[in-house]
Amino acid sequence: MAQEELKMPKMGESVHEATIIRWLKNEGEMVEADETLLEIATDKVDSEVPSTAAGILVKKLFNDGDVVQVGTAIAIISTDGSAPSPSSNGSVKAESLAPSPTPVMTAAPAMAMASAPVATTIQSDGNRFYSPLVRTIASTEGISQGELDAIAGTGAEGRVTKKDILVFVDLKKKGGAPAPLPTAAPTSAPTTVSAAPAPSNGQKPSTSLSGDVEIVEMDRMRKLIADHMVMSKHTSPHVTSYVEADVTNLVMWRERIKKSFEKRENEKITYTPIFIEAIAKAIKDFPMINVSVEGTKIIIKKNINIGMATALPSGNLIVPVIKNADRLNLIGITKAVNDLAARARANKLQPDEIQGGTYTLTNVGSFGNVMGTPIINQPQVAIMAVGAIKKKPAVIETPQGDTIGIRHMMFLSMSYDHRVVDGSLGGSFIRRVADYLEQFDLNREI
Repeated sequence: MAQEELKMPKMGESVHEATIIRWLKNEGEMVEADETLLEIATDKVDSEVPSTAAGILVKKLFNDGDVVQVGTAIAIISTDGSAPSPSSNGSVKAESLAPSPTPVMTAAPAMAMASAPVATTIQSDGNRFYSPLVRTIASTEGISQGELDAIAGTGAEGRVTKKDILVFVDLKKKGGAPAPLPTAAPTSAPTTVSAAPAPSNGQKPSTSLSGDVEIVEMDRMRKLIADHMVMSKHTSPHVTSYVEADVTNLVMWRERIKKSFEKRENEKITYTPIFIEAIAKAIKDFPMINVSVEGTKIIIKKNINIGMATALPSGNLIVPVIKNADRLNLIGITKAVNDLAARARANKLQPDEIQGGTYTLTNVGSFGNVMGTPIINQPQVAIMAVGAIKKKPAVIETPQGDTIGIRHMMFLSMSYDHRVVDGSLGGSFIRRVADYLEQFDLNREI
């Protein structure tokens, strides 16, 4: 019987594993080539995995909720249309193709200390899963079960990754690690998300306690967002600066060209590409905004990759990234913005498309807000919020004297990491972005 292995696909350069959300086909069912077999999730994005061949799904090698390494066989498909019986050789072959356990890497030995850490026993219980590598590092470094349970994981479903535990080890050596959770209190352990398929709207079923109170379990993405936001506030001392910009020329220019642009390019032009263009120009003027921090080192990024916060139908946010935004003209930025936003809302983004950002823009004006105080998208050091454009009376300076006129005004706000961005740099940067917007050429051709 001809068989083909379906392997966990590579989802990006830095993605090495994925969680199976749910299978869409059962064993023994016919599948078509490119038909979706299962849904998976990484700590970056959710995706669908299509069948690589037409035939019968002979065996599923993993279950819903399992975490699988990239490149590992996850199913076996009979490509000649015949399904083996339980006693046939085909069944034995399917079992023989099951993946062997991944070898456990041994953590590098810690630097010599006055007294070596005592090895401890770390277990994954029904409340939280720890990978073999994480358990090995914990045992080697003498981290107790309570300390491990207190680590806020950044992996899928809040799992503790290798990076999380190594950061904890470093903090512990410096005396800054959080106190361990009491192991005797089972209620202190985080709640595990059910592997059962979610309702069609992506939300967990709600539980009604009474007519006045209702409890809704966070979905997987909301938990990841929550952990990331808390981590950012713990990592960076946030400072926010504000400027008000007169964008009348920009508004008038867009009104003049938007219909012809859409007819010619088959794309709508919004304000977002113009904001991104101005930010990219300002970053070239102030490159120290385009950095990240590792310990006491400042990592200056040469590429200008601007993320744009995008609201999903579920109410969650995702941040697709426009790579090398400074190398694109306004048409190129517009096409990239429209494409990424559309695929984000359709859950079609690839993991690499939400990685590598060096600066983030969020448009709170799309919700009717005039300004906001956004939280930094780690490991970046700054994020800008643009508010709604409003008509206001304003003073207009002319050679004949000052007059009052109706102008299109908006607020820009930027939160930045005060460890490396001082008020002078942060204030000058946001002012420069406003200058580029105010000086927009009303006669610009595109």
